[in-house]
Amino acid sequence: MIENPVMVATGTFGFDHTAYRDLIDLVKLGAMITNPISWKPRQVARGPRVVPLSSGVLVHTGLPNPGMKRVIRDHAARWARSPLPVIVHIIATTGADVARCAGALEGRDGVAGIELGLHDQAEVEDVEDFLVAVEESCQLPVIVRLPLYRAALLARAAQEAGAGALVVAAPPRGTARDPQTGRLAGGRIYGPWLKAQALRAAGQVAQIVDIPVIGSGGIHSPDDARDFIDAGAVAVQIDSLTWIRPRMTEIIARNLGGLELTRTTGALADEWEPGMGQTMWMERFGSGEPPQPDEGHVISPPDSLPE
Repeated sequence: MIENPVMVATGTFGFDHTAYRDLIDLVKLGAMITNPISWKPRQVARGPRVVPLSSGVLVHTGLPNPGMKRVIRDHAARWARSPLPVIVHIIATTGADVARCAGALEGRDGVAGIELGLHDQAEVEDVEDFLVAVEESCQLPVIVRLPLYRAALLARAAQEAGAGALVVAAPPRGTARDPQTGRLAGGRIYGPWLKAQALRAAGQVAQIVDIPVIGSGGIHSPDDARDFIDAGAVAVQIDSLTWIRPRMTEIIARNLGGLELTRTTGALADEWEPGMGQTMWMERFGSGEPPQPDEGHVISPPDSLPE
């Protein structure tokens, strides 16, 4: 059960929640998506892995992971104790390996679902094969993470093959010169500039499918997240913002989840009324209404304000 529409995207937290437990109030988030996991172990990519960009960052890791069996051995107990739902991201390599991964997750405490990550050149037939592999191996809900530039092409096929929701979209690939080595490097691109493209793709997909769309890409503020909701998404995933400003990820979750007032400028304590949502003041000092001004007390603006 996802109670908040804000999640952290794959590749953000790691394989469980523990790295961020002292940085974010995790119960305020809707869910975490694990790092990408394959059936067989994968090694770290060679060469530059992080290249700074003018408005973001290029990341090339090779999706390193110790394989599904080892991940389950090392992290399943933490999934079971996680304060937020855990959605396990499976790398869509082959149908057989996807089926093995999905089967290994069936019945695991704390696992709320599976996110299936498609490669950039995935075809309609690939989507169908991978989803069949998951459905024949477990009963967990399946989210499909679509590549940005093929999202509209693959969305309907994913729905018809049984996807429960779609993430739009995975970060696209790009190339940049590494300032340390002077060589060109390729990888996934993250950052605020990506929002406009991801927002357009999410809106397009929301118009052609009947299953929930989860927006992702370039979200760095509450307004960014709300733009995806306005475009037709029912939830969002946040990635690179969590690396640099984890507290802002929680603020976005509070904002979209109704846990804080969205109009703070000029708001007084007596302007709160039931139904406006739980504010940070209420959470810290109690569940009652914020304090009211004393009877007969007139609140005047400070002398420094302009006429």
